[in-house]
Amino acid sequence: MHTHPALTDAETAQLDAHWRALNYLSACQLYLRENPLLREPLRAEHIKPRLLGHWGTSPGLGLVYTHLNRAVREHGLEAMCVWGPGHGAPAVLAGAWLEGTYGELEPDRSRDAAGMLGLFRAFSQPGGLPSHTAPDVPGSIQEGGELGYALAHAYGAAFDNPDLVVCAVVGDGEAETGPLAASWHSNKFLDPVHDGAVLPVLHLNGYKIANPTVLARLPEDELDALLRGYGYDPLHVTAHPGTPHAETHRALAGAFDVALERIASSQREARARAAVPGESREPGESGQPGEPAGPGHRPRWPVLVLRTPKGWTGPAEVDGVPVEDTWRSHQIPLTGVREDPERLRQLEGWLRSYRPQELFDAEGRPSEEVLACVPEGERRLGSVPHANGGRLLRELPVPALEPHAVQVERHGHTLHQPTRVLGGMLTELFAATRHRRDFRLFGPDETASNHLDGVFDVTPRGWQAQTLKTDEHLGAHGRTLEVLSEHMCQGWLEGYVLTGRHGLFGSYEAFTHIVASMAGQHVKWLQSSQDVPWRRPLSSLNYLLTSHAWRQDHNGFSHQDPGFIDHIMNKSPQIVRVYLPPDANTLLCVADHVLRTQDTVNVVVAGKQECFDWLSLEEARGHCARGLGVWEWAGTEVRGGEPDVVLACAGDVPTQETLAAAWLLRERLPQLAVRVVNVVDIARLLPRSEHPHGLPDAEFDAVFTRDKPVIFAYHGYPWLVHRLAYRRAVHDSLHVRGYKEMGATTTPFDMVVRNDMDRYRLVMDVIDRTEGLPVQATGVRQAMEDKRTRHHSWIREHGTDLPEVAEWSWSAASG
Repeated sequence: MHTHPALTDAETAQLDAHWRALNYLSACQLYLRENPLLREPLRAEHIKPRLLGHWGTSPGLGLVYTHLNRAVREHGLEAMCVWGPGHGAPAVLAGAWLEGTYGELEPDRSRDAAGMLGLFRAFSQPGGLPSHTAPDVPGSIQEGGELGYALAHAYGAAFDNPDLVVCAVVGDGEAETGPLAASWHSNKFLDPVHDGAVLPVLHLNGYKIANPTVLARLPEDELDALLRGYGYDPLHVTAHPGTPHAETHRALAGAFDVALERIASSQREARARAAVPGESREPGESGQPGEPAGPGHRPRWPVLVLRTPKGWTGPAEVDGVPVEDTWRSHQIPLTGVREDPERLRQLEGWLRSYRPQELFDAEGRPSEEVLACVPEGERRLGSVPHANGGRLLRELPVPALEPHAVQVERHGHTLHQPTRVLGGMLTELFAATRHRRDFRLFGPDETASNHLDGVFDVTPRGWQAQTLKTDEHLGAHGRTLEVLSEHMCQGWLEGYVLTGRHGLFGSYEAFTHIVASMAGQHVKWLQSSQDVPWRRPLSSLNYLLTSHAWRQDHNGFSHQDPGFIDHIMNKSPQIVRVYLPPDANTLLCVADHVLRTQDTVNVVVAGKQECFDWLSLEEARGHCARGLGVWEWAGTEVRGGEPDVVLACAGDVPTQETLAAAWLLRERLPQLAVRVVNVVDIARLLPRSEHPHGLPDAEFDAVFTRDKPVIFAYHGYPWLVHRLAYRRAVHDSLHVRGYKEMGATTTPFDMVVRNDMDRYRLVMDVIDRTEGLPVQATGVRQAMEDKRTRHHSWIREHGTDLPEVAEWSWSAASG
């Protein structure tokens, strides 16, 4: 334990006064609706009718808040804190109120008795404040309800913020989660030259809701060895229920000072080496074999291990049963206080033990002693701009699309890999942000696999660990980050955009489910932020899902799952967007759009395999702006007339099959008036009343008709389209084909056949569902059945798709 050598008795008393004030305010948030300063004896009517909230973690979080305040003031730090433990909002709210930030942001939270009472009444009440950190809580950048993401968020905040120290408080319950366990490895990606620092505080108070926690029960030497194995240099501070508070303050102040000096020393050394000519490597280069990629050795960053009693300073016992330092202090340590006079007296004794008359004056203003450790202005933890990242956000210099677009002189004549085309645009974007360093690409070891590896010409993979001579595209300062943990990629990106930057998460489609819960939490954060007037808009969180369900030629069934779209479309319509560009130019246009958006979660699904170029850049811009549209060149309806049938599609593979079906119908049933509709923005299927991108009924009916059969080939699970369109007049005539969990390691065309979304099945659907056709087109239908039968035997004999499928193109078919 490092005891601060120079902390005077007066300074120690000031820290303790601030901490006592935080504990008083935290406890009162749980209980009081009147009598905030205890100027009169506590009565039942002063107590909230419903006691909601969590006490157990609050004293420990308050202790960190107090000492981080001191460290910021003492060292002149630019710092923020990520509060990981669940339901710790009382302490963070108390800190923001004490420092004055809350009153500046919310007038009814003024730093006096009225504002104090407003805080107490709002906490965990209808229309008020949540019990976990949320957008309402100044200085927070994450929901505290779901655990596991504090460390990844903290590293995301530190990337490309060289002057920032991010304190990440990790609760011992949170430390048991898989995402958090993986996130300790983020230190292998933190560049001491261009990034800030992360100071983890592993807060061990011993218990979850009703059980002990794993790390808290490890012997100190075993836990120390674990953290050292992760590459950290642990500093231990331990307090027991009987430990004098002054002793804890001196020890924690000493540990913070040691940690911060080690951080500053590592950064000074790395930055001095980077400034030496020849020491800073160029983009794309790996380090020397056997050496870290960074200049010099990878720092062994400090971590504070803070052990405190759960529910510290609260009731030691209730009815003879231990509460402090047990799981019983997790939520409300004293219940029934309105009904039980003895418990009411015990509550009053507990609250008065903080000596509020010393902490606040007659008007409820904090004393000078309480505020002595509090920083000023934007150095206050609730006021730091990074925790309200929209204040720092700059417009992204998205490149012009023309140099990267593919030339399309005839529809469906040429083929390109859409993601490789997008990679060219992203490469230019990385070049444009070389000095700004406010754009990053995150992904689980798939940048090259997903054909985005052109970016390595400008920025390598960020890497601080050992390199070998066979390595490629590793660099200390790279802004493309790859790690085989989707949780870490998601958490890094969230922390990055929440602190005012821009980014993209590229992943295999099937495995984005791994972060589905994280995505949901981020959507909730953005949705809640829109109700907080002082929260500034953020850049959107953007997904590029490729290597999708329809093209898994060698990976097979395990890699086939398009359901992330369903998950995201269940979330707030004000926030979520899903785009299914059918070719390279539409992908460019969609990317151009989503990279400029704010406060949304954008899911873009695009293939990396070669696909037909359907639209020129000019056509793609108009099509993407509409979100869906009729491709007149692909249909056979007479302009101004009514179609007999509508062939609709969303997604690259469904589009190809739909166009092939339209060509078959043109050839085999030329009298049939076919309309072809392509959908890029899937939310356009919803009514305008349900989603801001939804189409009004009149516009929807003009495209899809009110009563004609609609055969819809869709990228994902078919029932999503039914759910989105169930209110439309044409719904009873809507028939959707899509992925129905029939996967395998097989040929590309066999995948669509297995799921009944192939061109031949679509033609059969048209015949079956168009009035008068079943009798007239019996021969055509039989021919389509025969094609499917021939397909099954052909692939088993040859291992490839039918020549008429593999060699088909729209331009050749249409002459």
